Amino acid sequence: MTKTTDLAQKLRALIDETGYRYNDRIPPERVLCKTMGTTRNQLRKALAELEAQGRVWRHVGRGTFVGSRPVLNLQDVTYLGDQIKPEQVVAVRFSIEPQLCRLASRHATRSDREQMRLCALRCREAEDWRAYEAWDNNLHHAIARATQNQLFLYFFETLNAVRRSIIWGQPRQTRKPAEDYSSFHQHDIIVAAIEAGDADLAAEAMHRHLISVYSRILPDSVPREYRHEGASAQ
Repeated sequence: MTKTTDLAQKLRALIDETGYRYNDRIPPERVLCKTMGTTRNQLRKALAELEAQGRVWRHVGRGTFVGSRPVLNLQDVTYLGDQIKPEQVVAVRFSIEPQLCRLASRHATRSDREQMRLCALRCREAEDWRAYEAWDNNLHHAIARATQNQLFLYFFETLNAVRRSIIWGQPRQTRKPAEDYSSFHQHDIIVAAIEAGDADLAAEAMHRHLISVYSRILPDSVPREYRHEGASAQ
């Protein structure tokens, strides 16, 4: 293992363990150099390796961001966030994410499967809602990345960036999810189906997960024929 590859793996672990969400900006190079105990030249080589893997993307003058470069620039994402209704975002998620699970079940690598298991575990261990949401987002992104289809990944990341630009206004009654929070079990089913290579079950599990989530936070966006499924999943 080369020094650059070793440093790249340590940076990836730092990003994963910190719980950054996709398109979040990571600390500047001077801070990372101090944290990792390395030179700026070595750090840039490691960041270039992560960028080639689609783990980070860099914007001159703005910094380094988690995930691969979005199809749209940040100004376009802001524009779409102002134009698109939450219900439209939900409709696109219902169309795309079950298919991502189907493809991930066929193409996920060992590393992809390990990352999905880690994200599902970190969701359960989250100390507050912000940490849960970060790891939940990481799980959905790990599934998209496991398709090994860069175009699908770009579509997902653009959708995700627009979704995050919209304020959902979901009230929180507790500091963190309850131990029996329904999404934990739903995540486990999705990940297990992908690991087993069961494309149909993976797609169906994601479909049911989205019904459950939006039955709580945006019930009018769920098609009427699925609303009884959302109620039973709570």
